[in-house]
Amino acid sequence: MIKTPVNLQELRRRIYRKAKSEKEHRFWGIFVHVTKIEVLAEAYRQAKRNGGAPGIDGKTFEDVDSAGVAAFLQSIRDDLIAGTYKPRANRFVEIPKGNGKTRTLQIPCIRDRVVQGALKWVLEAIFEADFCPNSYGVTSHIKFFPVVSGLSPRKYDFPPRIKGDAAPDRRTKDAACSPRTLPAPLLSAIKR
Repeated sequence: MIKTPVNLQELRRRIYRKAKSEKEHRFWGIFVHVTKIEVLAEAYRQAKRNGGAPGIDGKTFEDVDSAGVAAFLQSIRDDLIAGTYKPRANRFVEIPKGNGKTRTLQIPCIRDRVVQGALKWVLEAIFEADFCPNSYGVTSHIKFFPVVSGLSPRKYDFPPRIKGDAAPDRRTKDAACSPRTLPAPLLSAIKR
């Protein structure tokens, strides 16, 4: 297994510590970290490790490797910094299900996977610090069994289910623990 380079680990650790120690801190410099070549290269490495089919542009990881990963990442970085980056449409694929129906799968192109991975890599360090001790979501450092063994039906006081309600709102408790909001430019990059 290849580990993340030490300087990136230290950057992520510093972001996490800042988020953990100052709950009300607003991270205005996130975009600078997302556009670093090292972060984009790590996001590319993770996307390549995950594999997957090509997106709507038909480009595979072999195509990117043969054309040059450095030039590919630099073009993404230049587009992000110039504000001209636009995500491409996803490729739609129908996957057959066991009952004879199909499920639609959307496959982003490699370029979009890299940008999404870079955003995830930076934002994960910030929002991971905001998890409440009783928040057992899927996180990168918590294994399944400690989570299951720590659960107790009486430990959590969720709002009562109202007749006709599809499901109780379980986000209330966690939403109260996370006061963070994202800067507008970053939100617009995510929403595109």
